[in-house]
Amino acid sequence: MTSQLTITGFYAGILTLIYLVLAVNIIRLRWKHRVGIGTGEAEELNVAVRIHGNFIEYVPLALILFAMMEVQYAPLALLHGLGIALVVARLCHAIGLTRSVGVSLPRTIGVLTTFAVLLLAAGFGIGQFIGVSLL
Repeated sequence: MTSQLTITGFYAGILTLIYLVLAVNIIRLRWKHRVGIGTGEAEELNVAVRIHGNFIEYVPLALILFAMMEVQYAPLALLHGLGIALVVARLCHAIGLTRSVGVSLPRTIGVLTTFAVLLLAAGFGIGQFIGVSLL
């Protein structure tokens, strides 16, 4: 067990690399479609902006929850399991939404897995507060 946030830092680093790839994709599409602000008429740019936005809407909260779990000495297997699940979930979401703006299996896996990670991490924190292991 560690209280130095090394596990949270590891997953924050991996997720930051994914975030940067998503951001660079937006920049590339802005150049391609000559759009400075907004998305113009470019549907692929609109999709890329939403993938990036969705990422930044969920990942910071998950990392805060991971840090909380780590300083409360959550089991390492649980931390790594949630970290791996979040990385896979965010990749699935991005791939699924890139392939189709409608329902797709990768997008569904990404959304449901992200929610599961958040719920499990929140359950750990609540359980620690009330003195009951919810996991």
